[in-house]
Amino acid sequence: MKRILLFAIAALTLCACCRSQAQTCCTNAPVVKPGIEVLRDRGFAGLEGKKVGLLTNPSGVDRQLHSTIDILFKAENVDLVRLFAPEHGVRGDIYAGGHADDTVDDATGLPVYSIYGKFRKPTPEMLEGLDVVVYDIQDVGTRSYTFISALGLMMRACAENGVAVMVLDRPNPLNGLKVEGNYVEPGFFSYIGEFKIPYVYGLTVGELAELINEEGLNCGEKGDEPALKCDLTVVPMEGWTRDMTYEQTGLPWILPSPQVPQAQNAIGYPCAGIVGDFSGSFLNIGVGYTLPFLVFAAEWVDAEAFKAELDSYQIPGVAWRTIHYKPFFGNAQGKLLHGVQYFFTDYEAASLTLINFYVMQAAHKLYPEHNPFDGGVNRTNDIVCGTDWIRNTFSKNFLVSDIQDYWMKDVDAFKELSKKYYLYK
Repeated sequence: MKRILLFAIAALTLCACCRSQAQTCCTNAPVVKPGIEVLRDRGFAGLEGKKVGLLTNPSGVDRQLHSTIDILFKAENVDLVRLFAPEHGVRGDIYAGGHADDTVDDATGLPVYSIYGKFRKPTPEMLEGLDVVVYDIQDVGTRSYTFISALGLMMRACAENGVAVMVLDRPNPLNGLKVEGNYVEPGFFSYIGEFKIPYVYGLTVGELAELINEEGLNCGEKGDEPALKCDLTVVPMEGWTRDMTYEQTGLPWILPSPQVPQAQNAIGYPCAGIVGDFSGSFLNIGVGYTLPFLVFAAEWVDAEAFKAELDSYQIPGVAWRTIHYKPFFGNAQGKLLHGVQYFFTDYEAASLTLINFYVMQAAHKLYPEHNPFDGGVNRTNDIVCGTDWIRNTFSKNFLVSDIQDYWMKDVDAFKELSKKYYLYK
């Protein structure tokens, strides 16, 4: 997005019917049918006789790992004529942050228009001649991931150009119950915070698309344009329930981006990504090693002392162990780092996002000379948090208690709003 064991053992992590470490899987694990399979079972209803564009990446697959690109391209009653490439490209061949140029898909010969290069919002020329654009990308359930922004800008462009949008739904890997973080505030909208929603939003991408469309949240990348409503269809999953994490779905996890190789890393993303926005001499979060978003470490950390400080906070649902590792790439490449790895002992009770701030609180108490806020305003941190209030307040005393109420102030209202758009129980 979330139950008893932990990130270190992926087969056991968060699996509700596994009650001990002796159980490595669920014999009666549900099988979820993603939107692309439901669409195929329906004979591609809604696409017949239309010129179709597709916004997808390698995570858009059925359970046999057939790409949505190839499924739609080979369907006799579907005229797929154009592809749109988000961050990392339609086939996943562009590394993190790399901009892409328009190209041609080798497997199908279809033109590919980049919406993570010169343009992030599709131009009228890109949409010309299309009747509908299909979206199929595995979401991670966190606001600062760029794929939902790509969806929002596509919806806006389609609304402006009279093109329909069809979202093929997929599971929220955090589950559909976790909601954390304040809304994005005026002045802090961006491509990693395009919508006035919490940092963790507890919706599938199909539900989120419906909410954005109906609630007038699609106000452009700066959040200051009139909201537009597109002709939207969501093809729901079958078999998914709100309490499921990804391991319970029976679906293969195909990494939507390089640093989210497993579903457990998607859960780790909101737990460590805010700390990861600081660079330089602050903490490594496992990016560059085998545990992206699952650890916090640095050369200057005493792992035992760090663990003891975090243990003393008695954070609900979270446990810690010491760890030592050398990243393979990045700023800390080849350096021996010391720190902690976190685990969930009770996923339901745990606050994912506050882990970031508890770690910074512990680091500041033990190592105040390593201040992530040194140097003044960190714009990236502000736009990720959707406000500068968190930075301005937390950087004074480094106490989670100072910012917790503000960070969670919009949660109840958003949960109530979201219920109108639930497609699943």
